[in-house]
Amino acid sequence: MMINRALTTTHRLFLSVACLTLLGGCFERHRSTESLCQDHPEICANTNLNDGQCRLQRTQLIWQRYDVLQNPADEEKFKELKFTYAYQKCLEYAARIEPTELKERKSLRTRALIHSYEEIRRLSEELADSADPQIIYYRWSQGDKRALRQFLQLEGTPALETPELQLALATFYTEVDKEKTIQLLKHALELYTGEQPIQPEIIQTLATLSHQNKSTDDAYLWAKIGTELGASVASQDKLNSFYPMANAHRQQLDEKALRIAKSIRRGEFSADMVH
Repeated sequence: MMINRALTTTHRLFLSVACLTLLGGCFERHRSTESLCQDHPEICANTNLNDGQCRLQRTQLIWQRYDVLQNPADEEKFKELKFTYAYQKCLEYAARIEPTELKERKSLRTRALIHSYEEIRRLSEELADSADPQIIYYRWSQGDKRALRQFLQLEGTPALETPELQLALATFYTEVDKEKTIQLLKHALELYTGEQPIQPEIIQTLATLSHQNKSTDDAYLWAKIGTELGASVASQDKLNSFYPMANAHRQQLDEKALRIAKSIRRGEFSADMVH
């Protein structure tokens, strides 16, 4: 019995050491992009490897391709698509640069650029039937009318209850229903938890729409909120010129803007704070 227990303990210890060794090997194996490319050359193919141009964008794309290899979910493919766009944009500039040495580098960049267009087309086709609202919005932004109908069908559902998607929904209503657009943008601010960076377009659009509606107090208020949040709409001199008012009233609005900006930062904003 004692011998069996000793063997069992030794066996467990061996397994533990083996597991740690295997995990360590996994961690060590892919410590660099170079080692990753050696193990998975397919995800590094058709890129401008060993070229100083677009190094950051290339590295981000390669590691995202590896993530897709491990988990080919729509969300991961969408990230790959966005990294491919960033890589492509960099290559479009880099392909115009004449290398001082190794002229073949320009050809390498050009081939990588052409391949990036092919990859964007492939990923877009693979995501064409995705039910992810972020991807549906992307397809709509690319001119897919079917995606627009799909996106609008999600209005009022939990699927669109994020600041980013409420802003996306608001863009549809900007030209057809300004009041609804304002409501959607305020709701977008209500959805912030105090952890995400605030999209300046929300504040800037609220200030612009209020100005167009001749809602002087609201236009000034949102402009000042934007200033407090680092999304400046106009300088104080311009605001004073656009919106003449008594100094006491302006001071009240300034104080109100400061309170609202703090509430947005903390994730405590409510739409009724504006009135």
